[in-house]
Amino acid sequence: MKRTFLFKLHRNGVYYLIGALLLLLGVPLFQFLVLIPQEYSEAMAASESGHFTTYLAWINSHVVSFVTYRSMLVIAFGLLFNLPFTLFRIIVAQEILGPGEEPEEEESAQQEPEEEKVKGKVGGGALPTDAWRGKGYAVIAAWSGLFGIILYALGTLAGTIYAVSIAASFSASLPDSYSAFSSLFTIIPNTAGGGLLALACLFFGAVIARRGLNLWPGIWVAFGYVALALAALFSGSAVAAASSPQGGQAALTTAAILGFAIWVLWFGVMLVRLKPE
Repeated sequence: MKRTFLFKLHRNGVYYLIGALLLLLGVPLFQFLVLIPQEYSEAMAASESGHFTTYLAWINSHVVSFVTYRSMLVIAFGLLFNLPFTLFRIIVAQEILGPGEEPEEEESAQQEPEEEKVKGKVGGGALPTDAWRGKGYAVIAAWSGLFGIILYALGTLAGTIYAVSIAASFSASLPDSYSAFSSLFTIIPNTAGGGLLALACLFFGAVIARRGLNLWPGIWVAFGYVALALAALFSGSAVAAASSPQGGQAALTTAAILGFAIWVLWFGVMLVRLKPE
């Protein structure tokens, strides 16, 4: 493993650790220490019951706390922006360089002309340009994860801006479009974003579990199976949020995000502990 590639993995691992700790500790602690004493739970319960004016009045009175809370979520997911493709590159590198290559892949590699192998390499520790071939599920997982993270971050940011702007301007009555937009800003992160993250976890987990201990160390195999469990959580959360968008985050959404944070923390620790071979 090239040192430049290893350095990038270590750097990304630090970002993922920070993002995971924000989701796992920072956001829950902020809720417990700041939002709950300010009666945020009551305001959320009122919103879920259809009393939007109570919720918006709370936001208008505690705008700094609300924006800080939502910003922590956006920053946490922003730090994970390139995580799907980092995991994809590790999977491809392990498939190419690791033991236990598939017989068909070995035969194909032997038939490839030597000059083509050289052309497939690029400098700086990068992977061969054709490294993605045969890794279709990993490609789908990488792109799904990327767009899932983007939708979650942007959906949360847009929903925050919209809620704060409405809270600052409404008087006795709400705009007729409030209910529709409120539902939209719930569906974008929790259903669309969560659904794409479910797909990413499913395919990443399946790719790792498919080769199992024949290719991967035991800790990575366990990591892959946990990804499959996360896929189920995110799927349930996406369906629940779509079924009741006015309810805000479904019960499964919190569990899915916390489970995802633990999974990312695990991944970050494995990255920063990588050593050159």
